[in-house]
Amino acid sequence: MMKKVYFIALVGLLGCAEGRESKLQKFLIKGNNEINNKNFEQGISYYKEAINMEPCFTEGLNNLGTAYYKQDKLEQALNSYSQAIDCDPDYLPAYYNRANTLYELKEYFSALKDLDRIETAKKDTAVTSFIRGLVHTKLRNFDLAKAAFEKAYQLDANNVEYLVNLATVKFYLKDFEGAKQDLNQSIQLNADEPNIYNTLAMIAIEQNQMEEAMLQVNRALELAPAEPYFLNNRGYIYLIKNELDKAEQDINNSLSADPENGWAYRNKGIYYLMKEDYGNAERLLTQALSMDSFIDKIHFYMGMAYMKTGKQSLACKQFEESEAAGDAMLTADLIKRCK
Repeated sequence: MMKKVYFIALVGLLGCAEGRESKLQKFLIKGNNEINNKNFEQGISYYKEAINMEPCFTEGLNNLGTAYYKQDKLEQALNSYSQAIDCDPDYLPAYYNRANTLYELKEYFSALKDLDRIETAKKDTAVTSFIRGLVHTKLRNFDLAKAAFEKAYQLDANNVEYLVNLATVKFYLKDFEGAKQDLNQSIQLNADEPNIYNTLAMIAIEQNQMEEAMLQVNRALELAPAEPYFLNNRGYIYLIKNELDKAEQDINNSLSADPENGWAYRNKGIYYLMKEDYGNAERLLTQALSMDSFIDKIHFYMGMAYMKTGKQSLACKQFEESEAAGDAMLTADLIKRCK
């Protein structure tokens, strides 16, 4: 599971104009100060006062969008960024922020259109390539994602996030040695970046090195104890080790911290499969599948839940999708039962 780094930012005005422009700038500065102090409603009120004075105040519209974004009010954020772009089609900060918002809303192709617009005006920026890599990763265009992250890292070789995300895509492409090389290089850049160790743990899981996986994920959790992705991954390792009580605790803590993580619902579904509570397994895996059909091995586990609840035709359909995804999880007995 890739951890996203956001570009979303507040902008300010330069200079100290007189009259109307001065008032707009004062409202913007006051709004920015309130947002930075997490006083969102007060900050929004200052931005709106400025926008009431000047409906096409692009900096105010952009920052209003960012205030909404920081509160997870994504549709309102999208609307504000779009208004800023309607007012000034050349205002690039709003394109960056709208692309990020579209990414969060899973409107990936629209995000790519905004990134194309940015690159038309400003070629070869690391941030644009990085966001493009994130979008292509979600679309499972891993070769395109790899190229985008490579370009971002070439443009900014001191950015550990770019290199860790490149390693993560190499992991998805099963290039484990290449991923390890990038992660070892990442340690040289910033040994305190927890995503390095989380990704090393994922590689160790794939290579069936469970003690190494546990060592690495615990390193990640030492640096970021409440990170839900890391807790979920440790829970998965506990599932593989058949330590179900520990697995349940980590997965539940992960879901409490981030109830929108489909991977955690998958792991809770696997937990119920192992507990032979097949009704709850089907329920949780169905929820995971509805959130993200590309979750690793989700179709195999969904098929197992259907098989255990007597829904053989549905199970066999899921097994077909599992094979198409390259899971290589089906046993000879399961293949025979679906013929």
